This record gives sequence, C-alpha cells and structure tokens, in this order.
Amino acid sequence: MTEKEKMLAGMIYDANYDQTLVTERLECKEMCRDYNDLRPKDTEGRDALLRRLLGEVKGSILIEQPFHCDYGYNIRVGDNFYSNYNLVILDCAPVTFGDNVFIAPDCGFYTAGHPIDVTERNKGLEYARPITVGNNVWIGAKVSVLPGVTIGDNCVIGAGSVVNRDIPANSLAVGNPCRVVKKI
Repeated sequence: MTEKEKMLAGMIYDANYDQTLVTERLECKEMCRDYNDLRPKDTEGRDALLRRLLGEVKGSILIEQPFHCDYGYNIRVGDNFYSNYNLVILDCAPVTFGDNVFIAPDCGFYTAGHPIDVTERNKGLEYARPITVGNNVWIGAKVSVLPGVTIGDNCVIGAGSVVNRDIPANSLAVGNPCRVVKKI
C-alpha cells in the first residue's frame, strides 16, 4: 500500500519523506501561489483556477486571497461558497462543505494529526480524518476545525472557537473547546 493510499484510508502514513506526497503538495502550493497572485478584479481567472485546484465545486465560489491548502483534490464545496481572507485547509483527508457556507477571515480546517508517541512523530508520521460542514453554515473569524469533525446543517460557529467535536444541526456553538450554547 502506498503512503498516499494510507493517507486516504485514514491510516498512519509518511507525510514528510514520501516523494509522491511531497511532489503533490509542492504542485498544490504552486497553484495556491498562482491563485494568490491573481489580481482581485480577475474574477474569471480566480474562479477558473479554484475549479482546477479543488476536487469538486458544485456552483458559485469565492475565496478571498490569500488561500492555502495541502493537496486541493480532497476539497469539495457546494453551491454558494464564500470564504474571507486567510483560509487554510489541510486536506490530507476529505474536507466537504455543503451549500451556502460562509467563512469569516483567518479560519483553518485541519484534517492532519500527529502521533502522541515522540518516536513516531519524529519519523514524520501523521494521520488524517475527514471534516464535513453541512448546508447553511456560518463560521466566525479565527475558527479552527480539527480532524474528524462534522458540523451539521444550519449551524453558526462563534469567532475564535476551536471545534474539536461534532456539532449537531441547528446549533449556535462557541468557545475553546467549542460547545453548543443554543439550538437555532
């Protein structure tokens, strides 16, 4: 089994020294650089590059620059997707966004995790767990979404939250760690 196959299967894999993964990340970084260097008025060019970079785009999309991701092909977005400045998606596992998702500035979606055991961690080993964000979700500024989290439909995640567990649909959730404070 290749390191990429292990990554996509959610197993421990070698992220730092596997040439296939290193090359794919470098190619993605080049595309992100190209995207971030486009003129803001070049809306057609920006849209076209996002559609080449990301795994699936179902409808309208706008990601304000700068934007960074690891591979791109593991990111899927529904219709009417908007993210403000400084979006980071570490997409070692699938990251799926539903329709009508709005993301404030400085947010991160991190599928990658590292072993607690120092020997394994120092070998460059890691694992990845998928992140899923439902439909009609608003994510406030400086939110971090951690590996394996699902955020249900119609949720609002308050600014500065660290989402380390699933958030059920129709919830207002805030804090570090992020907790549901109100059903909406």
